Amino acid sequence: MEIALVGIGKIAVDQHIPAISDNPDWELAATVSRHGTVKGVPAFTDFDTMLEERPEIRVVSLCLPPVPRFDYAQKAILAGRHVMLEKPPGATLSECHTLEALARKHRVSLYATWHSRQADKVAAAKDWLSDRRLRKLAIRWREDVRQWHPGQDWVFEAGGLGVFDPGINALSILTEILPVPVHLTGAELHFPENRDTPIAAQCAFHHPDGAEVTMDLDWLEPGTPTWTIEAETDTGHMLLENGGGTLTIDGQTHDARPGLSGEYPRLYAQMAELVASGGIDMDLAPLCHVADAFLLGRRIAAPRFDW
Repeated sequence: MEIALVGIGKIAVDQHIPAISDNPDWELAATVSRHGTVKGVPAFTDFDTMLEERPEIRVVSLCLPPVPRFDYAQKAILAGRHVMLEKPPGATLSECHTLEALARKHRVSLYATWHSRQADKVAAAKDWLSDRRLRKLAIRWREDVRQWHPGQDWVFEAGGLGVFDPGINALSILTEILPVPVHLTGAELHFPENRDTPIAAQCAFHHPDGAEVTMDLDWLEPGTPTWTIEAETDTGHMLLENGGGTLTIDGQTHDARPGLSGEYPRLYAQMAELVASGGIDMDLAPLCHVADAFLLGRRIAAPRFDW
């Protein structure tokens, strides 16, 4: 299938383009970007022009920041194209619901991707937790924004999510591996005085069986990132590290691999299946937790942040 990739930034270059190139189901037939291109692939700077001039391209993958993404997704769906959304699927829950309704009306596939759910050991962690009673679970997602989003001011602008941009990866794993749903009960959000989104956050969740569930996010962590989910149960201890790439159960580590190993190839394999079956996958559970954090969170002033 021919696919157009919109937004040729770091994540597209590092993950999307290799995943498409290595998958026999896909052919990268066009790109849309104001600045980036891919050697040997027809490049457009205007999305409307691409839709008009390349009607044979039936699938569009959107790698834009969340705020402008709705307009692009809406245009693609109205043009009869199947749409794949980089995480988060939108800037608000309302626009995501609108896109899903529109996709159903026009009978096209729509996929809200959560790449961290495809990390190597997430499925094993889910299986291990499935029949155990949870007592405590702690998420620690700490990294350096200067390393992962150098100079990208949009992450600190309204709608950019701030530290929840990486934090939603942890939430996508949490909502995948727990056998029962949780909901947020409180949060402290640390906003730099010169920014619109938080640079750190601490969150607490309600678990139906009374387990203690917490999350600690920090975007000023120097050195090696910490991407861990640690769980204590009635019959053992689980540590999911490296963004889901490494699983340790009761002290025994299982096949440590890089956190992004296989994630985007599995996303594109899933998109191929959705297009073939006419399916839609718009799970919004991780974004619901982020929205709840902004609704319930207590704002705490933090020092200004400059690159």
